[in-house]
Amino acid sequence: MRDAALAAGARQGAWETGLISLYRRWQPKHNLRMIRTCSAFTSQNRSIRTLRQLLTITASLVRKSRLVMAKPVYRRAKLWQMGLLILSLVSHSEGSTIIKVENGGGWGGWHGFQMCPKDFYANGFSMRVDRHVGGRRDDTSLNGIRLFCKHITYPIDDIVVESPGYWGIWTSKQLCASGYLDSFQLRVEGPQGIGDDTAANSMNVHCSNGDIRHGDGEGWGNWGRWSSRCPNGVCGFKVREESPQGGGDDTALNDAQMICCSEE
Repeated sequence: MRDAALAAGARQGAWETGLISLYRRWQPKHNLRMIRTCSAFTSQNRSIRTLRQLLTITASLVRKSRLVMAKPVYRRAKLWQMGLLILSLVSHSEGSTIIKVENGGGWGGWHGFQMCPKDFYANGFSMRVDRHVGGRRDDTSLNGIRLFCKHITYPIDDIVVESPGYWGIWTSKQLCASGYLDSFQLRVEGPQGIGDDTAANSMNVHCSNGDIRHGDGEGWGNWGRWSSRCPNGVCGFKVREESPQGGGDDTALNDAQMICCSEE
């Protein structure tokens, strides 16, 4: 019996290590490379993003599985819940109300919505910012947005949905201490004529607990009015982005919209 238990434990450990290793191999490079090369939301990109989310949540559940299995009285119920949670990733959150700001830039085209999985809501964000380069070089400032999606029930790892943009580095994530993200505002620089255009430069978000989380973007332009609020939180977003202009003036991210979680 003891030998059988040890063998079972070794198999579980090997499976857990392999799953997490697979997730880490997929997560940092392949998915981001695919997103950068797709200017629109294609079915192939959606499949890779869904697989990334599936591996993220499954790896998180596996890491906690030994604690769950240590309590036989909960074993059957927990496995049932974990199964439903994994299956929920085949669909995305649904919503119909879109919140907007009034001061977004006008260059570029709109991308498709990036949605949290079903039963997740956004409780934080970070930005990809191309820092001021000085001299006569071209500045773009805000390039990408990430939302960190939290499950409504289970304390598992956040799922990340993003529009990565082209240049810059990701700032540290800003999370709501409690509750969820329910509105946002953008800092946008208007057209500069013969000067260097940057369009959107930073973003702030409002949390349902009343806190404001500030983005660490550049300081050009002015803050616009806050968007209207989502009563059940934000579950996705899309961006208006100008593609690289070659030798022309790049602005990258110009505007953003967010979509509210459904009431269900």
